[in-house]
Amino acid sequence: MVTLTGNTIYLRALEPEDLEFIYKLENNEAMWDVSNTQTPYSRFLIRQYLENAHQDIYEVKQLRLAICKIGSFEAVGLIDLFDFDPVNNRAGVGIIVQDTADRQKGFGGEALGLVIEYSFKKLQLHQLYANIDLANVASTMLFTNFDFELIGIKKDWNKRDNVYLDEAIYQLVNKY
Repeated sequence: MVTLTGNTIYLRALEPEDLEFIYKLENNEAMWDVSNTQTPYSRFLIRQYLENAHQDIYEVKQLRLAICKIGSFEAVGLIDLFDFDPVNNRAGVGIIVQDTADRQKGFGGEALGLVIEYSFKKLQLHQLYANIDLANVASTMLFTNFDFELIGIKKDWNKRDNVYLDEAIYQLVNKY
């Protein structure tokens, strides 16, 4: 049986109560490089997004889940399936743990493991992929610990501070 509950965290659908958490996350300029964001988001836009977050992954081609500690409703991070392609049975996966105090505690790894199992068993995907900045050692280690393989480097892919940076693409093919 597939579940979205692990030993220390669980994954849940977004709720209207997540407005301030998402507002803080989306407007944290230090995170913009990871999310390829260039402008802030208003509470109004985030509220509209949350009102439509109930839509099925097959409709909107993405799924965003809150990462919560067992025993708490408060989110510590988000994990996304994006570019969902039901014809070719694949999706991209992205993850972020907001506060540095909550990082390196295994929350991201546990969330990724749950999403992999959900993606392969419930959604019956054939593969997942992740785009990772070459300098993001923590993300590289996280994904490679789950057997994601480096399949290529996108040269000069992202521009930051007038410098073009390479981005790696990692892939996990369904073993289930």
